[in-house]
Amino acid sequence: RLHQRLPELVDLRLVPADRSAALQRQEVRVRRALEHELDGRVLKGTTHDFAPLKGNFHLTDRDKPTAKAIDVSISELKAVFFVRTYDGNSKHVESRDVTQTKGHGRKLFVTFTDGEVIGGFTTGYSKDKQGFFVIPVDPNSNNTRVYVVNAAVKKVEWADATAAERALA
Repeated sequence: RLHQRLPELVDLRLVPADRSAALQRQEVRVRRALEHELDGRVLKGTTHDFAPLKGNFHLTDRDKPTAKAIDVSISELKAVFFVRTYDGNSKHVESRDVTQTKGHGRKLFVTFTDGEVIGGFTTGYSKDKQGFFVIPVDPNSNNTRVYVVNAAVKKVEWADATAAERALA
C-alpha cells in the first residue's frame, strides 16, 4: 500500500560564510541559481521528499508554488527547520529551558558554528552521521523539528550530563 507524503513547511539555513572553501563554492553556486530567493540566507518552501539518509531533496519555493522544485544539497545547509508557519511569531521568545520539560530522547543543546543555540530532545544523535533531528523544548516554538547538519555544528552538550562529562565533550 502506497502512502502519499504530505508537504512539509521548511525553512532552510545555509552554512555560515566562514565554512571551508569547498562549501563556500557550493554555496555561491546555489546562491546564483536561486538569486533573491536566498535573501537573508534562508530558503522557505515545501518538500515532499526529505529523508535524513539522502544527500539531497527538493524544495518548492513558497512564493513560486507552481515553479519547478529546487534541488537542495544537504551538505550546503546548516539545518532544515520544519515549521508551523513561514513567518512565525516575532514576539515569541524561544525557551531553551530543558529542566522543566518532558519529551522523548535525551535533552541537549546544539551550538552551531555561527553561534546560534537550540535546545531540545533527540533520539538519533551520532557525530558520524550526516545529521540528526532535534525536537524543540519550547512547545510554542514555530519549529516542529529541526534536522541539524553535523558539518555546521560547533558543539553538542547533553543537558543531563554531569559537569565532568560536559568537560569531556
